[in-house]
Amino acid sequence: MTSGRRWSQAWRGGVYLLGSLGSGIVTVLALPLLCHPRLAWRWADRHRNRAKRLLDLPSAPRSAPPATARQAWADPATRRALLWLPVNAATGVTLGLAALLCIGNLLPAAVATPLWWAFEPADRPRLFIDIPVTGWTTALTLGPLQILLLTALTYLFLPPMARAHARICLATLSPSAAEQLTDRVAVLTRTRADVLDAHGAELRRIERDLHDGTQARLVAIAMRLAVARQALSDNPRNDQFLEGLLRDAHEGTEEAMTELRDVIRTVYPPILADRGLAGALTAVTARCGVPTRLDIGNLDRVPAAVEAVVYFAVAEALTNVARHSHATTAGVQVSRTADRLSVAITDNGTGGADHRRGTGLAGIRRRVLALDGTVDVDSPSGGPTTITMELPCG
Repeated sequence: MTSGRRWSQAWRGGVYLLGSLGSGIVTVLALPLLCHPRLAWRWADRHRNRAKRLLDLPSAPRSAPPATARQAWADPATRRALLWLPVNAATGVTLGLAALLCIGNLLPAAVATPLWWAFEPADRPRLFIDIPVTGWTTALTLGPLQILLLTALTYLFLPPMARAHARICLATLSPSAAEQLTDRVAVLTRTRADVLDAHGAELRRIERDLHDGTQARLVAIAMRLAVARQALSDNPRNDQFLEGLLRDAHEGTEEAMTELRDVIRTVYPPILADRGLAGALTAVTARCGVPTRLDIGNLDRVPAAVEAVVYFAVAEALTNVARHSHATTAGVQVSRTADRLSVAITDNGTGGADHRRGTGLAGIRRRVLALDGTVDVDSPSGGPTTITMELPCG
């Protein structure tokens, strides 16, 4: 680790701990007020994201607190927040005072040497443990020594102290293994129902496309061929009539094949089998009506189901960008870390994307959640918009 980066971490750690000191004092003074479940929920949520930023962990999207006090009391997150309040007060004040001792004594030590003679002997600055500055020897030895010692303490100990406080905060506020399992079961139950509904709707769509489109054309072709066969048996020399029937049958066959290929493409895109995920996404971004930059890392082998979900999700998202966002540029970034595939789709448009308004985001969410993935949409009014997806691909 470079010295500049270590100093940056020391600075971040010091600022974090001083903020924790203020937070701990506020918690102690306002404890009766913060015991209200919704206020405790908000206060804890703010500090959870603050701790994640220090540890360079992704912050969870802001979610609304429980609507009523009764719902808040029933929420396990509220009970964890109430348990966290005294923990925050104790650790924040203790570690924050240690940081204040290091940082707050640097300035008096720095000004003690040049200004010691400006004070009356009884009022001269004191160094270390109440040692008065009585002459040049004390000022020129203990002053720089105190500065070096406090600087070393700040450099060495503030970053791990800040990380320790952040980990304590996250450990107290994080759900237990049983709660995580309960939440996962609830999500999987909900997404399974959505997938079954979507699967049924997709089967009905395919049946309707085949019945009303391809099947109708094949029936018409069969009828033309039957008429041609009958005409040939009645009048073998009726060449023009037979030529017209066969021409119509040939054209109908071509149209039926085209429709059948379109239906097959919606089930599993052939381009994925031919060119893989990278080639398929290259084709999708090239067809987008907005200039789109594609960045694909080393993906290794990705399951076919994950490839299909990523392909359809990126295609749907870029369609939304071209139709609704008024963007001038877009970007797609695909990377893999261990057994997680991450996809980020961005644009510089007007923002305001909402899955409740029929912009295709609901379909993307259903596809991703069906594979136990996650979707995060960040689209403030005025833009930009970022859609982040993570899928398991082990």
